[in-house]
This record gives sequence, C-alpha cells and structure tokens, in this order.
Amino acid sequence: MKVFYNLSTITFSKKTIVTIGTFDGVHLGHQKIIKRLLDSASGNDYESVIITFLQHPRSVLQTNSDIKLLSTTEEKIKLLEKSGLDNLVILEFNKELAELTGEEFVKSILVDKLNIQKIIIGYDHKFGKNRSSDIHDLTNFGKKYHFDVEQISAEELNEITISSTKIRKAITEGDLQLANQFLGYPFTFTGKVVLGKQLGRTIHFPTANIQIEHPLKITPKPGVYIVKGNWDGNTHQGMMNIGNRPTVHGKDTTIEIHFFNLNEDLYSKEITIAVLAFLREEQKFNSIDELKEQLKKDQEASLQFFNNS
Repeated sequence: MKVFYNLSTITFSKKTIVTIGTFDGVHLGHQKIIKRLLDSASGNDYESVIITFLQHPRSVLQTNSDIKLLSTTEEKIKLLEKSGLDNLVILEFNKELAELTGEEFVKSILVDKLNIQKIIIGYDHKFGKNRSSDIHDLTNFGKKYHFDVEQISAEELNEITISSTKIRKAITEGDLQLANQFLGYPFTFTGKVVLGKQLGRTIHFPTANIQIEHPLKITPKPGVYIVKGNWDGNTHQGMMNIGNRPTVHGKDTTIEIHFFNLNEDLYSKEITIAVLAFLREEQKFNSIDELKEQLKKDQEASLQFFNNS
C-alpha cells in the first residue's frame, strides 16, 4: 500500500476508484465499504484509493470539540494496509481544505490528482465549504468531469448499524466486549513504559506504567481490565488498572499493567495493549492486604478468561 501525505507527489497513470472518510477505528462498517471499493477496483483493473485526514474534521470545524480517536494515524495505516488497499491519501484537514467548494475539491483533488474513474460514497455524505455539497452535486460533478458515482443507499447504511461514535461510547463506558465486537478486533493503544512509584513490587504485583503519547487517543473509563501486551514480537497476558489508585492515595490518573509470570525490566519499552474485557470498577480498599486479596481474585478471573477464550 502506498501512503501519500502531499498532493504534489501524487500521479496516477491508471484510473482510480475512490472513497472518502475519517475511517476512525476501521471498524466492521468501514470494512464493508472497503471491500466494496476493492471488489470494484479489481473487477475493472483500477487502483483503489481512500482519502482520509490527519485531523478528525470535527476537531477543526468545531472549536469546542473534545472528540477522542479510536485510532491514531499510524494505527489507521496499519489497519488499512491489512485490507489490501492500493493507495491511502492522508490530507491535513485545515482551514484551507475546509474552504474549498465541493466542485473545487472534486476538480483539484479527485480529477486532477487522482485520475478518478469512480467514487463510492454514502447517500448522506456532505463535503465542500460548510458541507454544502451532497450526493446530488457529486453526481452532477461526475457527469461534468466524466467519472461514475456509486451511492451507498440509506438501506445499506442502515444495515451497517456500527459507527465510530457507538464504539467510542462503548469504550468510555467500559463495555470493551461490545466495542471489540463492533471493531472486529480488540481495541488497542500503544504507549511507552515510564517510571512509577513501584508500589506494586512491594505487594508482589509489579506493574508497567504506560504513558500514551497521542493526546487525542481514547482510553477506557477507570477500572480493571483483562489485557494482552505486545512488545519485541512477543505477546503476554495481564490485567490493567486505569485510575488514581485511591487505596494508596494516588492523585493523577495512571495506566498500570501487571503481566502474569513475567520478570523483565520494561522501562522505556513501547508496548501495544489489546483491551479484551472489563473486570470491575476501581475501588478504595481499607488496607493494602485487602487490595492484595482483590488483586489475586482479579488475576484468577483473568486467567480463567484466557483459559476459556
């Protein structure tokens, strides 16, 4: 898969079939649209192209937007690469792009840069300055500039009951099993192991403190979760706590992971965490001994989960 960040570097000798979207999370609904794109491209010997954006458009168009992302740009690239896509165009969604009229966007990008033969788009897709152009305008532009427009109907879109918004809601509510069902894969995040207070070592539950570097990456609500971690090509089972550790009077929210049967210094390693299931709410215990007993139960429940899956 070729990835383009700059329109000036793009030239296509072959005709292309294009779709456009944020594709945040590349969930099962997205995957259905991508399959349609790829099938259409291979059936006609065209190249498949997805146009997406470095920033979520809502974060640019709505000044008070606090939207969090299911996937960073790097994660999105990896997910789309697995699909078999030929080309990914990642545009910076800035004021300049937002000011393009629908026809300017079509002519300057789709026609002049992408050598478009066909676009596949939802019936409710809006584009151009102030989102003033719709499927009817796009159909007219297609006639003018000689490309086909394939519309995904309301009925078809309604069949795809999955949305990035629903998945974000599930994650923030701790319903990781529903989120993962909609995604079609386990929700993941990547971070670096940083130094913590190392209190876990004193109660025989050493943890890796993970710091997520992308400021807009969504995280589950505070609580205890069953997870898998991957680093250096190896996968390890574990359990994760997100919260402020009330039993030991913590103040800041941290992400701490205890990996089972592991004796390894993970400091400064980059780890990818797959969040599999919610175990329980974070809670304050009356003593460290009570906390230790609960952690033993959490570990038993986690290992049981892995044995049954």
